[in-house]
Amino acid sequence: MDYAHPTGHVFYRRATHPRPMIERGEGVHLYDTKGRCYLDASGGPLVVNIGHGVREVVEAMSEQAARVAYAHAAMFTSRPLEDYAEALAEVVPLPNPRFFFLSSGSEAVETAIKLARQVQIERGQPDRHLIISRWGSYHGTTLGALAVTGKPRMRRLYQPMLPEMHHIPPPYCYRCPFGLAHPACGLRCADALAVEIKRIGVKNVAAFIAEPVSGATLGAAVPPAEYWPHIRQICDEHGLLLIADEVMTGFGRTGRWFALQHWGVVPDVMTMAKGTAGGYFPLSITAVRGEWVDTIVTGSGDFVHGGTFSHHAVGTAAGLATLRYLQKHDLVAAAAQKGELLGEKLRAALEGLPCVGDIRGIGLMWGVEFVADRVSKTPFPPQMHFARRVADAAFERGLIIYPSTGCIDGVAGDLVMVGPPFVISEEEIDEAVARLREAIYP
Repeated sequence: MDYAHPTGHVFYRRATHPRPMIERGEGVHLYDTKGRCYLDASGGPLVVNIGHGVREVVEAMSEQAARVAYAHAAMFTSRPLEDYAEALAEVVPLPNPRFFFLSSGSEAVETAIKLARQVQIERGQPDRHLIISRWGSYHGTTLGALAVTGKPRMRRLYQPMLPEMHHIPPPYCYRCPFGLAHPACGLRCADALAVEIKRIGVKNVAAFIAEPVSGATLGAAVPPAEYWPHIRQICDEHGLLLIADEVMTGFGRTGRWFALQHWGVVPDVMTMAKGTAGGYFPLSITAVRGEWVDTIVTGSGDFVHGGTFSHHAVGTAAGLATLRYLQKHDLVAAAAQKGELLGEKLRAALEGLPCVGDIRGIGLMWGVEFVADRVSKTPFPPQMHFARRVADAAFERGLIIYPSTGCIDGVAGDLVMVGPPFVISEEEIDEAVARLREAIYP
């Protein structure tokens, strides 16, 4: 049966963009109902890490749903919930970590910023209510998460509704916000945090939140090696909680379990989603240092937060099965090795193209930024929708990539992201890169 678009009963985000009907997935491939095969080189917004069609995850979910699908977390715990938390504690790089399980990255971020606020109150600092984040960031679409998101195009419509939050420039070396070059810049982008804390008053600031490697907004912009240790130091000196938004980077995407491990930095709070259950279930996590949970437990005794589907038994069964699959097949190491290969092949195929300005990334998380002029780095006019046109051309060639716009100022700037499942083969990498090149430069 066909479907009506956009006049049918499904409210799609893009009314002018008809979609094929998906039928099944296997490995790095998706198949629609007309038999067409697509090489999934982005897993949507870099969600699919273990690949499509993994029976172990499907069976774990089915078995748990057959036993019991739902029991309210305020009344019951469950075996997969407890087992998953124990298994996570072995890989999440926080001291004595505690986990709050939810359904989306936006919810995980909302939980993190509310927790930061409550921890500061429990510590006897009730004025600390502001969160500092970065421009060029994405943290979610709910109002609290959108308030810390640094993407003007997404914020504009809802600006009157957003709570007060503050933003600093990102570590975006290809287009340094300060017009400097690393290392002569002296990490001005990191020092901007201390400057902003002083400007708004340290007694008012609860936390700093940022993506360890910028996600779709800036297209896998990797910071200088000294950036995150310096940020950690500034947070410690000023009494801020450091929240690492690992929604996109977590669970192996960058070639380590979590991206901040590349720089040996331990945050206070981590948010995770996307690869948490590999797309098999909408599952997210807010992970917290044990000491901050203990601060609440020995204080008021109650985290003022909740969610109908928090700590979901089927969701945590999916998460546990995904985690075990990653471990069993050594897929985090595979992401590191295949990521190096993907980066080499992207550069070899695309660096000479006149419209390609920068190719950047880490692990299996890569961004290709487009420019009208490589010397001046002048972007294409926004009305050209260059990134969307490249993604559409790739889709026509059976390749799925993830486009993004507004990397420069929230309006101008085009890029696409490439982030395939970790099970991709070298031959499939070659195929993806070849199709991408043809989509960019037929």
